[in-house]
Amino acid sequence: MDTTRTLTGALAARDASVRLKAALAAGTEPDPALAEALIARCAVEPDFYVRDMLTWALTRLPADAVVPLLLAELASPNAQARAQALHTLSKVGDARAWPAITRDLLRDGDDEAARAAWRAAVVLVPDGGERALAEELAAQFGRGGREVQRSLSRALAALGEHAEPVLKDAMANEDPVVAAHAAATERLLRDPDAAFEPAVDAAKRLAALGGREPGA
Repeated sequence: MDTTRTLTGALAARDASVRLKAALAAGTEPDPALAEALIARCAVEPDFYVRDMLTWALTRLPADAVVPLLLAELASPNAQARAQALHTLSKVGDARAWPAITRDLLRDGDDEAARAAWRAAVVLVPDGGERALAEELAAQFGRGGREVQRSLSRALAALGEHAEPVLKDAMANEDPVVAAHAAATERLLRDPDAAFEPAVDAAKRLAALGGREPGA
């Protein structure tokens, strides 16, 4: 009990290095009694490295102790709380979380929460649900800046062949931004090591040529 109280206090310390060490300790000797404190800290932690360590510590705990608490966070009005809970669920990989990955979360108004939802959905989607997920993700082609668009493309590319017909339809979209994003995603699907920015630029050039390769 004293250790739990000490680590809980350290997780809220002003010094990020202290918080990092506390999260490391919580994961090194997992204690389900710390689950609530770890999740609560995820919602407000400003330091990326500490958040990453908090997630690791949570994955070290029994899923039965963590998943219900993470699912409750998905209804939080705090965007960071939603994003971190989704990120952690993607790392835990417990199939029970799939029904909680709703359309509202996949279209979350906060970009970071939406990106976390896309990653979690790709990990958790059950067999047979990939095509419907691909269609839902593709409905957001053209959203946000390059980082957001890259995240969406990677999520769709991770669905593999299930995304191919969806991408084909989106590439024929009348909106050039949507078509270019879909084409860039299709290139990433064929070549996962391809850089995203050149793929987008190439897709835009192709769209400007009416779908014809230069010289065709």
